[in-house]
Amino acid sequence: MLLQLAGIFLNVITPVFALVVIGYLAGPRLNLEARTLSRFSYFILIPALVFNIISTAKFQVALATQMIIYILIVHIGCVLLGVLVAWLLKRSAKMVAAYALIAVFGNVGNFGLPLIEFRLGKEALLAATVYFLAIMTFAFIIGVGAANWNNGGGLSAILAIFKTPALIALVPALLFNWGNIEPPLFLSRIIALLSGATIPTMLVALGVQLAEMDKFKFSSDVVIASAVRLVGGPIAALLLVVPFGLTGIERGAGVFQAAMPAAVLTSIIAMEHNLLPDFVTTTVLFSTLASVVTLTIVLAVV
Repeated sequence: MLLQLAGIFLNVITPVFALVVIGYLAGPRLNLEARTLSRFSYFILIPALVFNIISTAKFQVALATQMIIYILIVHIGCVLLGVLVAWLLKRSAKMVAAYALIAVFGNVGNFGLPLIEFRLGKEALLAATVYFLAIMTFAFIIGVGAANWNNGGGLSAILAIFKTPALIALVPALLFNWGNIEPPLFLSRIIALLSGATIPTMLVALGVQLAEMDKFKFSSDVVIASAVRLVGGPIAALLLVVPFGLTGIERGAGVFQAAMPAAVLTSIIAMEHNLLPDFVTTTVLFSTLASVVTLTIVLAVV
């Protein structure tokens, strides 16, 4: 078992964290801007990845629907767990909302996609991407809703979710897929090149983002909120995967995506809506570091 854990840590976890560390060290020294890298990934690379995978994928609609419903219920469970824990601890309404934001928003892009590819192979990227799109959509809606809870936020913020570039790219990808349309060679090569740059760019961007965080306030809530995300997520996923009848790659990818640390986007949402940004930012960093241990165990067990 120890040898298995060591092998997973060296061959699956280390390559991912190595790129994050490169970004963390290179960012300040080369004056790299996390916002530029993140926007490049968000608006260009991720849509290219989505189109490249979905447009040519062979998948069953019934199975994809089953996967989406499964992962949404898992994340509803995570939100309820985060809210319940914060309520039992008699935290303020703002802290309850922050717990909900952290619980629902895992780093399913930067971390989830490369880890699943390394652990389950390239053939698992389709399942990982389906989960990624479902989680991101749901997490944005719940996350922005939670952040606006105390600010009287409007419906427009939630409706803006459907302007997300990855979701927009999903529409033509599905049309090409269902119509069995072959993209022109020059276009497919452009998209393939951009798609191949997605994962390394996102990982380096994550390191640069972490390096730019300068307000860390460690507390017991940081540990507890991180535990909800890192432990509660995979446990909920494992408990629900059996009744949903998911097996193989679909099972593994779903559980792994549910086990990811808090996404850096949570700190951006928290800062944008003044939802305890110092607490959320510290939790992002702590959960990312703690996931070295938790993800190694989850990847070994599942």
